[in-house]
Amino acid sequence: MRLEKKATVVSTSVAAVLVLMKMTVGIFSGSIAVLASAIDSLLDLIVSLFNYFALNSAEKDPDDKFHFGRSKIEPLAAVIEGFVISFSALFIFYEAISKIVSYKPMEYIGTSVTVMVASFVITAFLVAFLNYVAKKTKNMVIKADALHYKTDLFSNGAILLALLLISYTGEHLIDPILGMGIAIYMIYSAAPIIKEGMLMLLDAAPAPEDVAKIEALLDVQKDINGYHDLKTRESGSHIFISVHVVFNVSISLYDAHLISDRLEAKLRELFNDKHVHILIHMDPYDDSEMNVIEDGY
Repeated sequence: MRLEKKATVVSTSVAAVLVLMKMTVGIFSGSIAVLASAIDSLLDLIVSLFNYFALNSAEKDPDDKFHFGRSKIEPLAAVIEGFVISFSALFIFYEAISKIVSYKPMEYIGTSVTVMVASFVITAFLVAFLNYVAKKTKNMVIKADALHYKTDLFSNGAILLALLLISYTGEHLIDPILGMGIAIYMIYSAAPIIKEGMLMLLDAAPAPEDVAKIEALLDVQKDINGYHDLKTRESGSHIFISVHVVFNVSISLYDAHLISDRLEAKLRELFNDKHVHILIHMDPYDDSEMNVIEDGY
């Protein structure tokens, strides 16, 4: 099993445990903050399950229906996760407003504190593990999952602090006010996940520094006369590169292929942590101006 899939299994298991703990205490104590955290953990469980099946589908080989594979399932999963976080945040915000309007004091504060301490420790270990996997694999789904649980870690810490303040001050309005703050932070955290996923779904180019690395490599190749029409896109853990390479008009097709093969190998070395797909058009002369005219520019 790939490390990414193992990470989703771990996060799913942890989310299931947290849901059971928080939901029980949230319902009996009447705490909006704890209940909000329980709902968030329930969504974590659903999203982690979805991520597992998304990664499982994304790694399938191309077939007659999907000639380029299913790599876009990864950014799609990230976008869905971002929207799930946002909608759950809106629900938490609504519940917090409702509690302010119809005031009701919390109960079982001591039990709530114990559960949130355990939740904070468990989530901290999970975030450290997911960050390790995300850094090692560069997988967008795991990166989104790590960020999601990181927001949980901050919210758990804030809820724990609020419960302690309530137990010392007796001011129960701290609970819904904190719930509103958590909701706003969750939406703020979801925005970059949605943005990055949408850019991948729209075939946006990789980061400028990655494109610059490709251009720098092409610029120093002595076996070619130049290049043009460099196009790149990123989809999950896959990078697609298309470029027209200009050879001497007298070169044999065999030699041009050998040079192209070596160039492909060098391009793949630039992105060892990703699946790199390269399409090199071998031109016997620079036809870039002709391509511009044909494209209608």
